[in-house]
Amino acid sequence: MPEQPLSALYRPSLTLLTDLYQLTMAYGYWRQGMQDREAVFHLYFRKAPFSGGYAVAAGLAYAVDWLENLRFSEDDLTYLGSLRGSKGTALFEQGFLDYLRELRFTCDVDAVAEGTVVFGNEPLIRIQGPLLQAQLVETALLTLVNFQTLIATKAARIREAVGPTDQILEFGLRRAQGFDGGLSATRAAYLGGADGTSNVLAGQQFGIPVKGTHAHSWVMAFEGEEEAFEKYAAAFPDDSVFLVDTYDTLEGVRNAIRVAERLRQQGHELGGIRLDSGDLTYLSVQARKLLDAAGFPKVRIVASNDLDEQLVTALKLEGARIDTWGIGTKLVTAYDQPALGGVYKLAAMKKTDGSDGWDYTIKLSEQLAKTSIPGILQVRRFYHDGKPVADMLYNTAEPLPEQLTIVDPLDPTRRRPVKSTEFRELLEPVFRQGQRVLEVPALAASRQKAREEVTSLDPSIRRFLNPHTYPVGLEKGLHDFRTQLILEKRPQRPA
Repeated sequence: MPEQPLSALYRPSLTLLTDLYQLTMAYGYWRQGMQDREAVFHLYFRKAPFSGGYAVAAGLAYAVDWLENLRFSEDDLTYLGSLRGSKGTALFEQGFLDYLRELRFTCDVDAVAEGTVVFGNEPLIRIQGPLLQAQLVETALLTLVNFQTLIATKAARIREAVGPTDQILEFGLRRAQGFDGGLSATRAAYLGGADGTSNVLAGQQFGIPVKGTHAHSWVMAFEGEEEAFEKYAAAFPDDSVFLVDTYDTLEGVRNAIRVAERLRQQGHELGGIRLDSGDLTYLSVQARKLLDAAGFPKVRIVASNDLDEQLVTALKLEGARIDTWGIGTKLVTAYDQPALGGVYKLAAMKKTDGSDGWDYTIKLSEQLAKTSIPGILQVRRFYHDGKPVADMLYNTAEPLPEQLTIVDPLDPTRRRPVKSTEFRELLEPVFRQGQRVLEVPALAASRQKAREEVTSLDPSIRRFLNPHTYPVGLEKGLHDFRTQLILEKRPQRPA
């Protein structure tokens, strides 16, 4: 074990952020002379998380950074050279390690912009290039994109629940899966709709507004609650939010009011109070009455305590008077669905006969939903009056017919002729031959994009309970070819 478990882990090289089988396959491709055969992979998820109707793409900025720094350092190669197989011999021969030493990323990468609303089976990233390279990047891309997409989606759902004007503060660092999980979650939560965070390192790294109050221990460190509030106000006369539920919540509100009155006499205003336990609806209503009666209608009421979009919705329906929501554990851990389930599948390989043609590949399953889609895929989103109405997956290597028809891959009898002439392609060029061609947008711009994209969806798709299914299908020619390929690849067993 390293003596410095954090600084020793986060060295300049993160190339070994991968699974061993990616490297063993890479070695196998190299041994077979297949390393440079052109291939196409797609990264996608099959089903929107949280039983919802959509997801918000996130994590591309991390993926771009990782790909740009894809180099095997001498430390990496020394470690790989130390690995042994079951017979005690070196797992990788020296020639392969020498090959990795000179390896540079030369693939084309197309991706959906962060903040874009996406749906099941739609490629978020398409990698095209040498087989060994395209295979090698699978694990890192999945871990970087899966988690942030999951958290950004959770944050977007919480934003739906609280509405456009209430504040959302992400308070989850202490419950996150490690400090890296905490940083990634904070970034994705902000992209998805949070307004600020308690995570100071994330504030420094990403420019996210940092917010905070104080803990119960502050109150407990003084003889009385009013004295604790008084001392905190002395330190932060214009930025105080008092946690009022250490002993008796409503009495805590009254103590906060007394301190707020003295603050006002000194030319300052109390920012807010925070409720962290108990019946949040009842307590927030009573607190609002006390504050308003005392002449403090602008003092905000902050609530925390294991909140998520479902509980926020219930509190809103009950008439809670909360205007700032501190969301922690259930946001940064995606508590009710802790993994997105994204996959990375090979879809095409260049023919070996010297032509420009492709051999299309498909992964079969007893479940049609898990059968992959062959081709070099693009997603075309159609609009009507500026609102998205349907998405079509098509193979860019084949010409499109004049009249387009979208076929539901799970029910081919459901077909939708395309009438709209308003559309955009979702996958945008990011790398060409390993050189970045996209200026990654600022986090604030991606956050704004996410809000615009989610609100552009029909409310029936955004609702939490039994959301309507947004139409996503295959272009008819791609659907017919996929069906043909399934029949060719599936063993025909006699009855």
